[in-house]
Amino acid sequence: MKEHGSSLANLDLNLLVFLRELLRARNVTRAAERIGVTQPTTSAALARLRRHFDDELLVRRRGGYVLSPLAVELAAQIEPLCEAAERLFTTAPFDPATTRREYKLLMPDYVLDAVGEAVSRALYAQAQGAKLHVMLVTGALPSDAVEALRLIDGLASAPTARLKLSGLRCAELFRDRWVCVVDADTVPINRTRLETAELERRPWVVPHHPGGDYPPTAPLAPLMMALAVNPEVAVRVDSYRATPHFVAGTDRVAVIQERLARRFANRTDLRILEYPGEPEPIVECLWWHEKHETDPAHRWMRETIRAAAQNSGP
Repeated sequence: MKEHGSSLANLDLNLLVFLRELLRARNVTRAAERIGVTQPTTSAALARLRRHFDDELLVRRRGGYVLSPLAVELAAQIEPLCEAAERLFTTAPFDPATTRREYKLLMPDYVLDAVGEAVSRALYAQAQGAKLHVMLVTGALPSDAVEALRLIDGLASAPTARLKLSGLRCAELFRDRWVCVVDADTVPINRTRLETAELERRPWVVPHHPGGDYPPTAPLAPLMMALAVNPEVAVRVDSYRATPHFVAGTDRVAVIQERLARRFANRTDLRILEYPGEPEPIVECLWWHEKHETDPAHRWMRETIRAAAQNSGP
């Protein structure tokens, strides 16, 4: 990188906007569309940035561009810098009724089924102009949770050790409990609880189970390991909401969250039964990066989501 003696006053700070979008999009045309300027204007800005940093930044490869090593470093710095600048120059207090902010949330399908509609209604009631980008957790949590949450607004997850990290904050969203779902024809009509022996005997439908025995990362591992007999895992499926579909017409059992099970309560071919004993409650939390802690727009979002989630129980 070249040494520059110019002061901040002599720099064109508009280049920060171009730099951020170029690093995000890795494409001049898409960056121009996001900023709302012409492609030649963005190309000229990229040329100025290349001269300033004495680096290509976007390196042409087959099929597109990739970030240079320096650009990767800049990408980690530009987001918090631009966000801080935006907050600095936003003098008016945050007003949900006028905001156009987009909130990016990452959550499993179970949480979406349990509280998604309530959250949507609550946010819309106060901020009709706000936008949502809701992404599904499709397996394991991001390997670098701190960096992932730096780029989005929140993650819904149980309080696992992988998230109890410096730089992350959390608040409880809601609590739930485990129940059993079985085919209605496999239990007497007056039954309200499944016995432990039946849990051990029946084959299971298990969501997000990576295979093998009962790895601690699997959501149901603590329940399965507490049984005297290891149950057979007959169906593994990468979705919570899909589990009851593999119970109907079989002798299988799915152990799922009550809030999700209630979505299937009107099906006459399925029965929801109490889980034997007193398993630990399910706790779901909202996690966010510490950089959002004092942001009024973010604080409003997480308080609204928590209130909606806690008021939407079965």
